[in-house]
Order: sequence, then structure tokens, then C-alpha cells
Amino acid sequence: MQLICLDLEGVLVPEIWIEVSNRTGLEALARTTRDEPDYDKLMRYRLDLLRHHGLRLADIQQVIASMAPLEGAPAFLDALRARYQVVILSDTFYEFAGPLMRQLGRPTLFCHRLEVGADGFVARYHLRMADQKRAAVRAFQGLNYRVIAAGDSYNDTAMLAAADAGIFFRPPPAIAAQFPQFGVTQSYRELEAAIGAAAAPIA
Repeated sequence: MQLICLDLEGVLVPEIWIEVSNRTGLEALARTTRDEPDYDKLMRYRLDLLRHHGLRLADIQQVIASMAPLEGAPAFLDALRARYQVVILSDTFYEFAGPLMRQLGRPTLFCHRLEVGADGFVARYHLRMADQKRAAVRAFQGLNYRVIAAGDSYNDTAMLAAADAGIFFRPPPAIAAQFPQFGVTQSYRELEAAIGAAAAPIA
């Protein structure tokens, strides 16, 4: 049986932190896992910036509520779900993802949680588990699924490496060059075809 694991931001929806950066004018918030592979370092940097500039969780949620999936993403996801089991593995947070999940038809999402203080500021973040994308792939394989994974950034490479087939979707050229073992796709049509080709041997 086939199971498809997809990253969320950069694959199905815009990068949330980049959108927040654009709306608030805080260029420093545009830094993502494409720029910083150390996720803990990146998140501590983000939370410090939010508090320093007076941005509460509600301010971020207001931005997210106005966002939409990437063009073509809902139709792409629907087409995949008609043929395969699909799970979204993301390093976002449930407190962020709700409005975007509604627009995608509420696919299954594994991600993390935020802890918010009484003052409304994000106090800290809690990982569901360390290296959760790779661990999820391994767990699905242990349930006798053949896993095909797609992502776009540094924090997806462990997932892609663990999967039976790993595919990049619109990665930065530098990341694609660093991990040449993963095929690169630039459109949903290409990604769907690559998934189909990877699934074909035991379809």
C-alpha cells in the first residue's frame, strides 16, 4: 500500500513566517528553514523577535486567516487523496494551521504546538517529538506502507531520505544541489507524475 507524506509550507501553502514578515514589515521574520537548518535556533530567534516587536499570537493568526493555499494546491491534494492515503508532516503549529487546513479540505496533519502566556505572547514551542517527519515515515513503513515523500527545504531532507522515494518540490537551488539524490519538480503536474512513477512498481 502507498502512503504519501507531504510538507505543508512551500508545498501546499505559502511560508507563514514570510507572510507575517511581509505584513508586519519585519524582514528578520522572513528567515525560514530554507535559510537556517537548525530548527531550535530558528524558533528561539523568531519568538524573541515577536516579543521584542510586540507581536502576539492573535496578530499572527490574523495574518494567517487572510492567507490562501498555493494556486492549484487544493486540486492537487484532492487528486492525490483520490488515489492514495495522504498525510501532511509539517513543522508548523496547530495554532497556526487551522484556517489553511479548512481550505485544503482538512487533510491529516502532524505538527507541533505553541505555549501562549496570559499576556498573549508565544512563550515557547513544544515539538510533538524530535525529528518527527523522519520518525513518522519510519512508523508508517513499520505498518507496511510504502512511503513517497515530498518537501522543499532542509527540514524535509530526513523525511525524504527515510521514505521509499523522496521528491523535492520547488526547492532553493542551493538545497537541491546539496541533496542531488532527490528528484526536483517545479509544478504540481510534475510532482503528481513523479509520485505516480514512484508508486508504479507496486501499484
